[in-house]
Amino acid sequence: MSVMSQLLHHIIASGPRPVAPFSHAVEADGWIFVTGQMPTNPAVPDAPLPDGIEAQIRRVVENLKLVLGGIGLGLEHVTMVRIYLTHFERDYAALNILWPEFFEVGKLPARTTVGVTALAVGALVEIDLVAKRP
Repeated sequence: MSVMSQLLHHIIASGPRPVAPFSHAVEADGWIFVTGQMPTNPAVPDAPLPDGIEAQIRRVVENLKLVLGGIGLGLEHVTMVRIYLTHFERDYAALNILWPEFFEVGKLPARTTVGVTALAVGALVEIDLVAKRP
């Protein structure tokens, strides 16, 4: 009989304000499941979203880095990402151009990108991820 490890629910004080009731991340056996992040500004949560897909992608990645950093990890620990785009056909190419900037050459995480009809707060993009502690 195996003993299930305790789940750790992380709320990052300096992280983005959740747009719904959830933890920023949940950890189990060294695996970190980070809730989808929006392109909101943690310093000014009610500020308008950045204009354009490139600016929103960069803001979302910064928010993911804040969450990961709050538990002592970084993008180098990411194993899998899921990206949701409201304008898939229009924005997919821009995503692919920007994406390699965030990771070490040759060490991109696995990825799924999905087109959706809408996202919270009127965002163009949302990204969630899975990371692993070393």
